[in-house]
Amino acid sequence: MAIQKEPGQKGVNWSNIAVGAIMNMFEVTTLGQPLEVLKTQMAANRQQTMFQAMQTVWSRGGVSGFYQGLIPWAWIEASTKGAVLLFTASEIETATVAMGASPAAAGLLGGMGGGIVQAYATMGFCTCMKTAEITRHKQAAAGINPPSTWAVFADIYRREGIAGINKGVNAVAVRQCTNWGSRMGFARLAESSIRNIKGKGENDKLTPFEKILSSSIGGALATWNQPIEVVRVEMQSMAKSAERAEKKTIINTLSYIYKENGIKGLYRGVTPRIGLGIWQTVCMVSLADYVKAWVKG
Repeated sequence: MAIQKEPGQKGVNWSNIAVGAIMNMFEVTTLGQPLEVLKTQMAANRQQTMFQAMQTVWSRGGVSGFYQGLIPWAWIEASTKGAVLLFTASEIETATVAMGASPAAAGLLGGMGGGIVQAYATMGFCTCMKTAEITRHKQAAAGINPPSTWAVFADIYRREGIAGINKGVNAVAVRQCTNWGSRMGFARLAESSIRNIKGKGENDKLTPFEKILSSSIGGALATWNQPIEVVRVEMQSMAKSAERAEKKTIINTLSYIYKENGIKGLYRGVTPRIGLGIWQTVCMVSLADYVKAWVKG
């Protein structure tokens, strides 16, 4: 069920900006970043198994390797994208429910809108830099001493300007639109299904277990769009080869991955992404619902 406005409340609920930032910071600092690093490693190195990817990440410094890119890029991205996502999605969700839409449809539209806005407003440059940080070790493998994250940022900006920093942002927008539309839509649909099975009314509260179960279902089912994520990682990868197009687009990158690795290549990293999707949805839907209700008093 979408969050309802309190009686007498007018306008937008600005507190959701702070709630979104806090919840996304919590998500990425706990399980989010390790799963993100592992997922990106597998998507960028499509010949590796999950165990080999874990070994590679571990070789970069043990546990700290799984938090590569957390500071500053993941923290900057999490605090900004979480604020934009929860604020936008909550407003759209509340407005569409008020117009008579079902909770599932409202969740779908809210998630899609929030995902698109967060991608173009905040995520392009942060996601690009996180991916550059995680994938630049390929330069070291070629005998080149990899530059620091800030040096990579300065070099990309000097060569390609803002467009270079936001490289792959269209793929990010497609991913975020389908990600959060699916996560929130499936999670609200699961909540409605649980209410029907348990004989609960629309205004009856679900137990914490039922809320977490709903978000877990939503997060897991939302990984149907893994090919978009693999394309996004490839578009932002620092690796270069004769086979890769100089100017990467969603279509030519998709074609390159399929030619190199087939259908399986488009689903590399889906296992850690299922875990990541579940954790993100639990944090940004179930736990966020409780925090928003607590803030409202």
